[in-house]
Amino acid sequence: MTQSFSFTLHKTDGMARRGTVVTPHGPVETPAFMPVGTQATVKGLYPEAVEGTGAQILLGNTYHLMLRPGAERVAALGGLHKFMNWPHAILTDSGGFQVMSLATLRKLTEQGVTFRSHIDGSKHELTPERSIEIQALLGTDITMQLDECLKLPASREEIERAMQLSIRWGERSKRAFEARARDGYALFGIVQGGDDVPLRQQSAKALTDIGFHGYAIGGLAVGEPQEVMLKVVEETTPALPAAAPRYLMGVGTPHDLIEAVARGVDMFDCVMPTRNGRHGMAFTRFGQINLSNARHADDPRPLDEDSPHPLARVYSRAYLHHLTKANEMLGQVMLSTINIAYYQALTAGMRAAIEAGRFADYRETVLEGWRKGDLPPL
Repeated sequence: MTQSFSFTLHKTDGMARRGTVVTPHGPVETPAFMPVGTQATVKGLYPEAVEGTGAQILLGNTYHLMLRPGAERVAALGGLHKFMNWPHAILTDSGGFQVMSLATLRKLTEQGVTFRSHIDGSKHELTPERSIEIQALLGTDITMQLDECLKLPASREEIERAMQLSIRWGERSKRAFEARARDGYALFGIVQGGDDVPLRQQSAKALTDIGFHGYAIGGLAVGEPQEVMLKVVEETTPALPAAAPRYLMGVGTPHDLIEAVARGVDMFDCVMPTRNGRHGMAFTRFGQINLSNARHADDPRPLDEDSPHPLARVYSRAYLHHLTKANEMLGQVMLSTINIAYYQALTAGMRAAIEAGRFADYRETVLEGWRKGDLPPL
C-alpha cells in the first residue's frame, strides 16, 4: 500500500532537528541531502550507485525535463520513477530558477513567465498552474510551488516585489495542486525575501497562512557571503511551522550543511558533489582534496580508510590522481560517487548526534577534522 506524505519530528538538539519524511515512494530520514538528478540522471552514475551511497531521495528539474524529453512523454512512459529506474522518493523544483538563469528573451508578468528555450529557441510559458501540471505528469513525490528567484545583491524594492509575487504564485500553485487531487503527495511553499530578514519573516508568515506540506528557503546561495546566508536561515526557520520539513534549496558545501542544520534546516540539494567530482575534487572527513595535485601521484593511501563507502577505502590516491590527470571518465564517476557518499555519511552522522543529544560535539569533531586536513603525520 502506498504511504501518504507525512513528517515526524523525533528529536531536537538546540535548533538541530532529527525527523522522518514519509513519501509515497518510501521514507527519508532527516537531516537529508538530495543528490541532483537534473535531467533524470545524477550525472555519470547509475541509479543503483546513487542508492548505494545511502541516498533516499533525488531532485529532478522541471525546467529541463519539460524541454527535453517533455513531461507528457515521461508520463506516457510511466512517470519519472519508472523512466529513470529510481524506486525511492523524488522532489522536483518548480523550474523558476532555471527560467531566470538559463532561458533567453524571458518576460515576467503576473500570469507567469514566457521564455525561449536555451536548447532550440522554442517559446514556452511557465505559470504556477503549468509548473504544477508538469510536476504531476512527472509523478514526483514532492512538488515545489513556482516562485521568482532573484540574484543578490538586489534593491529592497525589487526583493519585496519578487517576494510578494512568489506569495501570490504560491496561492495559485496550491489551488492547482489541490485541483489535481494527488492524495498522499506533497506541495512545498518557497520562502523568498533575499537577504532582508523582515521580508523573509513576512514571506514565511504568508506561506504558513496559505498552508503547505513543507517549506523551502529559496533565493540563497546566489552570490551572497555564507555568513549572510546563515543569518537569514537562522532568523527564518523559527517563523516556519515546527511540524513541517524545512528545505534549504541549492545548498551547498559540507560546511553549509552542518551550519544550516544547526539553524533548524532538514533537507538540502546541491550539484556540488558531482560537479566537483568531475573536476578532480573529493569531499572527505579531512576536508576537500584536489586529486589533480602532484603530491598524490605516489601516495598509496586510500582517500579515507574509515569511509563507509568502498570506493573511498579501496582505491589509492595515486590511482585517483592518475585518472584525474588523464581525464578518464572513470575518475569522474568514482569521485562523484565518493562525494555523494560523503554527504550521506555527514548527514547520517548528524542524525545520530542529534538523537544522542551530542550535535555540538559532532559538529566540532567534523570541523576539527577539516581543519587538520589530509596530510599524513611527519
